[in-house]
Amino acid sequence: MTKTVNGIKINYVQKGEGDLIVLLHGWGSNIKLFANLIDLLSKKYKVVAMDMPGFGESAEPPSAWCVDDYVEFVIDFLKDYNADKVMLLGHSFGGRVIIKMNSRENLPFKITKVILVDSAGILPPKSNKKSFRTYYYKAGKAILSTGLAQKIAPDALENFRKKMGSADYAAASPLMRQVLVKVVNEDLEPLLPNIKCPALLVWGVNDTATPLSDGEKMEKLIPDAGLVKLENAGHYSFLDQQYTFNRVMSSFMKLD
Repeated sequence: MTKTVNGIKINYVQKGEGDLIVLLHGWGSNIKLFANLIDLLSKKYKVVAMDMPGFGESAEPPSAWCVDDYVEFVIDFLKDYNADKVMLLGHSFGGRVIIKMNSRENLPFKITKVILVDSAGILPPKSNKKSFRTYYYKAGKAILSTGLAQKIAPDALENFRKKMGSADYAAASPLMRQVLVKVVNEDLEPLLPNIKCPALLVWGVNDTATPLSDGEKMEKLIPDAGLVKLENAGHYSFLDQQYTFNRVMSSFMKLD
């Protein structure tokens, strides 16, 4: 299904009837990875999942958005549903949007449950090695951006970015790279106590993108949170341990 929200063409899925639960995917991901979860939750709830702007089959945002812009987008997307209560599930980047949304005043709906799966939002500590890498990257980028360098080696800057940047950065379009830089540099840790509703945190023990220590920190800072650790699972714990994840979801969402 598609619809246009604020001039942006959005690909989305809607399935089931009942109270509304909204699924927000991770960076570089899309709603296809939620197929099993949508089937599970739609047995009791109205499930809505969208490819957020710049991902999947949805169009890119008109400019380099920050997390607040994505929060505003999700709120606008949900206006058609006229829901007074909403449950939210976010994986990785989707978790950032949910954390930020819970700090918004005067939301048009009440958030009644939050599920954060291998969520992003906590800044990793900066090591000396990482600080040097950042300095080296900025210096190299400045040199290779000059007119002379562009004439001599027009592909050098792009190749340098791919070598120095993360896989997410290398795979993103020029606009979405700007979005990624804005998003990953925002520390949402101070906002976690603003999540007042019951919160389920699910983490892959072997997650290297958003390590388990992030989940443990979130559990301490969110007033009504419980953390479930999935063994032999990484950043996509809901896929790596699908059966166990579904059982956890069924219990928290009272599907049994």
